[in-house]
Amino acid sequence: MPITVQAEGVRLAVRLTPKAAKNHFGQVIKTADDGKRQIKAYVTTVPEDGKANKTLLKMLAKALHLPASKISVASGATNRNKQLLIEGDGQELRVKLEKWIKDVTP
Repeated sequence: MPITVQAEGVRLAVRLTPKAAKNHFGQVIKTADDGKRQIKAYVTTVPEDGKANKTLLKMLAKALHLPASKISVASGATNRNKQLLIEGDGQELRVKLEKWIKDVTP
């Protein structure tokens, strides 16, 4: 799973594709360089001035029924490969994310 539990919550590894046909989440993939797992995400917005990142954060907040203020880009703001920080109880979030990933991935 592309989830890492931390003291402040969890990190979710995401591979973002901007300018897609529709906003949605895809399958969990392994990265080519180190084999770590990421969930693919597609947004229709362009990668200018953080617009694609904002769309991703809103989309994830809505999917998880969490306030958008609890989700931020921890690393990879200008890269397709991102680490999102979701603040809260790490173990509860891990369980919620694992169930959500199983529900949304093909």
